[in-house]
Amino acid sequence: MSPTLVPLLADAGLTGRGGAAFPTAVKLKAALEHHARLIVNACDGEIGAAKDGWVVEHHLDELVSGATLLSARRPSTVRYAAHRGSPSALRLRQAGLHVLEVPARYVSSEESSLISLAQGGLARPMTKRTPFVAGGRDSAGRRIKPTVVVNAETVWRVAQIASLGPEWFRAFGTAAEPGPRLVSVNGPSARGVVLETEAGVPIPDLLGAIGGIPADAEAVIVGGLGGSFVPADAVRTLTWSTTELSRFGAVTGPGIIEVIGASECPVALVDRFLAYAAGESAGQCGPCMFGVPALASEWRAFAERPTARLLETISRRAGLLPGRGACRFPDGVGQFVASALRVYRDHLEGHVVGYCLEPRGRTADVLPL
Repeated sequence: MSPTLVPLLADAGLTGRGGAAFPTAVKLKAALEHHARLIVNACDGEIGAAKDGWVVEHHLDELVSGATLLSARRPSTVRYAAHRGSPSALRLRQAGLHVLEVPARYVSSEESSLISLAQGGLARPMTKRTPFVAGGRDSAGRRIKPTVVVNAETVWRVAQIASLGPEWFRAFGTAAEPGPRLVSVNGPSARGVVLETEAGVPIPDLLGAIGGIPADAEAVIVGGLGGSFVPADAVRTLTWSTTELSRFGAVTGPGIIEVIGASECPVALVDRFLAYAAGESAGQCGPCMFGVPALASEWRAFAERPTARLLETISRRAGLLPGRGACRFPDGVGQFVASALRVYRDHLEGHVVGYCLEPRGRTADVLPL
């Protein structure tokens, strides 16, 4: 990687497109200083994500060009992470690239999971005292070589900035969130629709690609399992920007929007998400081994026999998860449930008294008590 690339990316204001939105120039300056190996993350690990696969399918040459620019070592040492057996893994392998095949598990595409897998360990998150871009050791004392993980869209944007310049990049988006960006939109009629857009665009314009927001919809999910529910009425007037989304505990993050079908019971929806979360955790530290499964179990109990006491227990449990695990997985699950409790409070209380409330407060069948 050329030292001149770092100030170029700093001038552009590029941030990571995988979810954390960390300044790319800062990350890559550290990679250059420590001669870190590069892993390009093309896993689409979040629920509803499709951007990485879209970049691999439509912009593979530019992806490789960006990876070559970013590599602090020989380009042949770059590894491209993709879920085992996925179309992305096949396309990358057919292009003659070094593919890191990742188990199709939720936490396996987390940054430290990829680093562990690339260095002969399991695809599980590692506790990190300092970023592994500088190297270090895992919890078992195994030496970890300096490695940096960069999301596929971010790598593609690096190639664009190097070719077209920071001014071109900043012509898109907002001053706080500059540059073009991809968004994956999903809904009852279509999934995995990837749009080229920018921060500041009205969210209803993005959702028009999948038929818009149903008139009787109550909420959308922004950010997948690690994201938040946002009331549909608010979404109709919001722009795609962290500044506006933060009012509802959401961020642009990994660039995913999920429209909830009008006939979908929120209790059943969250139950499915939590059952998935409980089965997808790494199961190696307390919040994942016990906290997430306990939360899923308590929500299932509420779905089967709803009580106010269970709602209080769920709320308390969700508040205990953040900040306690080796990775951010429990944080995301806790936030996801907390937002469901806020947005669907009336619906959940309707279950407690024996009714499942349809959208806009109409009452449906009496639940078995």
